[in-house]
Amino acid sequence: MICISVTPASRTFAKVDLLNAARQCDLVELCLDRLIKVPDVGDLLEGINKPILVSCRTKKDGGQFEGTDEQRMAILRQAIIASPAYIELDFETAQAIPRFGKVKRVIAYTSTKKAFSKEDIEEIFTEAKQLDADIVKFTWPTPTLEAAWPLLSAVSKKRELPAVGLGLGRAGMTFSLLGRKYGSPWIYAALEKGMEAFDEQATVGELDDIYRWREIDDKTAFIGVVGMGASETVTSQCMNSVFSSQNLNVRCLPLMSESFERLKQMVGSLKINAIVTSCDLGDDIVAMADELEESAQLSQYADLLLNKGSGWMAYNSVWRSAVKMLEGSLSGGANEKRPLDKQNVIVIGSGSLAKAMIYGISKRKGLVSVTAPDDKAATKLAAEFDVRFVPFGNLYNTLCDVIVIADPDLKIGSHKTEFNPSYIIPRMAICDVTEMPFDSLFIQQARERGAKIVEPKAIYMNQLSALIKSITGKAVEDSEFAPIVDAALA
Repeated sequence: MICISVTPASRTFAKVDLLNAARQCDLVELCLDRLIKVPDVGDLLEGINKPILVSCRTKKDGGQFEGTDEQRMAILRQAIIASPAYIELDFETAQAIPRFGKVKRVIAYTSTKKAFSKEDIEEIFTEAKQLDADIVKFTWPTPTLEAAWPLLSAVSKKRELPAVGLGLGRAGMTFSLLGRKYGSPWIYAALEKGMEAFDEQATVGELDDIYRWREIDDKTAFIGVVGMGASETVTSQCMNSVFSSQNLNVRCLPLMSESFERLKQMVGSLKINAIVTSCDLGDDIVAMADELEESAQLSQYADLLLNKGSGWMAYNSVWRSAVKMLEGSLSGGANEKRPLDKQNVIVIGSGSLAKAMIYGISKRKGLVSVTAPDDKAATKLAAEFDVRFVPFGNLYNTLCDVIVIADPDLKIGSHKTEFNPSYIIPRMAICDVTEMPFDSLFIQQARERGAKIVEPKAIYMNQLSALIKSITGKAVEDSEFAPIVDAALA
């Protein structure tokens, strides 16, 4: 089930929010802690055709209630008399308010600062049973998968008392999807943006439209998508759409980790056999690999990991798509086999993404020069690939045919470590692989200056098709996910 949290500030809007939420979920949580006036809970519940969970949390438990404990107790007692399906009670409140009628008791344990330990969790279950709980609820910060891991263990382990969890932070979405797979009684969502019970809480729209949570069951296999930016969200939505249309019980799981070594252990436990990563984490993900294909080995960059049974194999796919689209923008005709041959290409960047692009362009006979705000790092990179080094301060005196932006941290501007777009002229071709499928500021400037654009959308869609084929073994046409990409770019 999915539980939508409604956090109204007025009784008038409370009724409207409850009705809207009831249309989209299985269970509605009515949070009373923000209401300015004491509510008539019975009146609010009347006419709502879905089970209701009532809560009233203090600020220390992540809520907004500012009255006294006695006032909050009175509100909760009134709520119980109105006979909702569930009442949420913290430890202290549960001691003071006994079971009443058929209302089920959710005993909630909240830590807004850190996760509970395994020892804490075991004690909590024992304590909750003594408090006559029907369900135990855990809430704590989940900025990363590591932080969410004990919460997942608490929810997924079969016990006498079922457990639900609410992860606070970026990995809260990860926890919700895993909770769905591993049998949590329900997962939480906000009705829409701006109506979250906690910061960064997922909306029901995100769970439905991006992650297709209703199609997840205990047999679903997950594909890890490392990174939680806009590009990774589009990737998850596109892949999930394709998996669904092909009747594959596979869905994307957003991942964010503090340690890629630890992530390797966790994805093993989750039986994840494929991982896609964002461009700025391509060098980090290599650390998880047991074996690297040639371009990943030379660049120390990977955007796809596949579990081959004997270990993780790392692949570098971005250069193929970028070079293919770059050559298409330079091509003078269908018979031109090597459009990059003898073209002067400046790659801006000194990290693994720059290495990937230098590798690919060199294979296609482009004349590569490398520059970066960090001259030492760029010098080392130029020596490693036997290409020309251009000091960053000399960039604007250097002639080139193609500019490749391969530094996710590069800033636009006129300072000495920033890229000044006045360098771009109409005869140049500009390729930026750092923010696909979106236009970066560099691409925006290049469009305004009339340069040839290697479309980030085209690179992204070509790469995504290749990634899906590598994961599923099935060829996918761009048209299968193009509407999703277009909507994201609109």
